[in-house]
Parts: sequence; C-alpha cells; structure tokens
Amino acid sequence: MILVISSSLHPGSRSRIMARACTSRLQELATAVTLFDLAESPLPLCDGATAYGDSNVQQLSGLVENADAILLASPVYNYDVNSAAKNAVELTGRAWTGKIVGMMLAAGGQGSYMSAMGLANSLMLDFRCLIVPRFIYATGESFEGEALADESIQERVHLLIEDTLRLVNGLKDSSLQPES
Repeated sequence: MILVISSSLHPGSRSRIMARACTSRLQELATAVTLFDLAESPLPLCDGATAYGDSNVQQLSGLVENADAILLASPVYNYDVNSAAKNAVELTGRAWTGKIVGMMLAAGGQGSYMSAMGLANSLMLDFRCLIVPRFIYATGESFEGEALADESIQERVHLLIEDTLRLVNGLKDSSLQPES
C-alpha cells in the first residue's frame, strides 16, 4: 500500500492538488493507495506525552507503519516544508523506520527548491528512510483552479510514482531489505 499524506491545512491547497493527482494516478495503475489529509484528520501538536494517544495520530501511525512507501505533499513556508508535516513525523516517529519516501512540494516561488532537504535528511538519519531522489517542486503557475495546469508537473507526478513503485518492487524482490 502506498500512503499519500497531504500536509497542508489551507482550504485551497496546491500541494493537496498534487496529492490527489498522485492518488488518482496510483488508482489508475491499480495500486493500493490511501490518502491521509491533515486538513480532514487534524493532529494535535506533539507534546512528547499525551498527543500520541490521539485517535488520528494512532490511525496515521498505523498507516505509516503498514505502508510500502509514503508520498508526502507539503506547501513550502519559510524555505521549509510546513510545520504540520514535521509535526506528523514527530508524532508517528519510529513508524517511518526503513520507509521509502517521496516528496511533492508547492511553493510561491523558485527560490525554495531545496526546501525538502531538511526533512529528507532527518528521515534518512533518524529513521533510515530511503528518499526517492526525484521530487516534485511546483509553483503557482502550475495550477489552475483545483487541477494541475502544467503538463510537465503532471509528467513529474507520473515519474515520481514510477520511481517509487520501482523502489518498492525492487526491495520486495531483494533479500537486501532495510533493517528496522
């Protein structure tokens, strides 16, 4: 199962459009996929204590743990993924161990294209995640209403999915699966 996480809390989110496009494409490919939208299933702030007992946190933790790969869609704020994405990782922690992770980012301008690296580094170092080396970075002109308007971004969604599925299938077929 591929888990797609939409981390934007904005009602007109562009990163959510990418998450939905990704989910639709995976469904077209007859791949098991679950979309978890943080705007629809809000998470408490990580307090290092009682927040872990929240039902949405437990649901997301189970989805992350059972996923073959995770595709995270996030807006870019202040040259980084949004705080809701980082909060979700903090709350679900070890469930990310050894996961294949791809990223889709929506930003206001071209200057934040490296914004995925902070979270990518954390996932690699803390949880030994395998980060898909292809990610999507889209700006406002790539969207029109509730849809992707840029064919190159749509093509990059398809390529991200292809690369992710190739990694998932390669690890399933390999005796060299990541250690927990």
